[in-house]
Amino acid sequence: MGEILIGTCSWTDKALVGSGWYPPGRRDAEGRLRHYAERFPVVEVDATYYALPSARNSLLWAERTPAGFRFDVKAFSLLTGHPTRTAALPADLRDRDTGDPGFLDEIWHRFSEALRPLREADRLGTLLFQFPPWFAPGARAEAVLHRTRRRAGDWPVAVEFRHPDWWRDARRARTTALLTDLDAAAVAVDMAQDLPTSIPPLTPVTSDGLAVVRFHGHSSAWGRGTKEGRFRHTYDEEELREWRPRLRSLADRVAHLHVLFNNCCADAAVRAAEAMRGLMCPATHRRDVAG
Repeated sequence: MGEILIGTCSWTDKALVGSGWYPPGRRDAEGRLRHYAERFPVVEVDATYYALPSARNSLLWAERTPAGFRFDVKAFSLLTGHPTRTAALPADLRDRDTGDPGFLDEIWHRFSEALRPLREADRLGTLLFQFPPWFAPGARAEAVLHRTRRRAGDWPVAVEFRHPDWWRDARRARTTALLTDLDAAAVAVDMAQDLPTSIPPLTPVTSDGLAVVRFHGHSSAWGRGTKEGRFRHTYDEEELREWRPRLRSLADRVAHLHVLFNNCCADAAVRAAEAMRGLMCPATHRRDVAG
């Protein structure tokens, strides 16, 4: 069975910081990360979606986490075709045509170079390319995915689709074959299943090295409303148990499985991650609780 790492999507979310989960004396930037990394072995970095990362932060993240800890880093918004504020771009690039492939090559170069210290310290789990709901399957989208893989070179890549047609019955085999050919890990998701944009809870394996599952919660406000409304959900034990056989099956087929909770309201994500760890890795969970 592959290594199972369970954590959350962000350790800096304002709702988590304000929940009281971080104890007094560990609420500064360094203290928060060290506290988190003492309790979980993996985390997703979502700040890199909103702004390009910095090499300095990569170095600090590596220094503040133990060997074996992993950061899954979300790709900058421009690299996945999302709207991007001009203010989020480097000052010397703000007058460039954002649709120019050469411009995107430069963005990728700066993105990857800033993360290189994290990779060289063996803290990088994968780069997460989360494509938008309007990124529908077809020849143009497949061309974008091939360009993305070429830019990424030998960097590890995981892909999450937000358009449900990628995983519908008629397209599923083609999508699986495409991601396998690209050596990109398919991201499985847990979310509400009664919405027009619901992604089915499938667990395809498209890379021997890694599988990723992101738990978004079961809010009916997915895709609309406030961030809190979209992700407000408290997982109960029954909901988590339903995923245990699927996660074990994934872990049997890959070297590493990352399980990340994105129900980021107050401390709901860290509590769900703790509960899932108790279900999936009871011995490790008992040692952590005792310690």
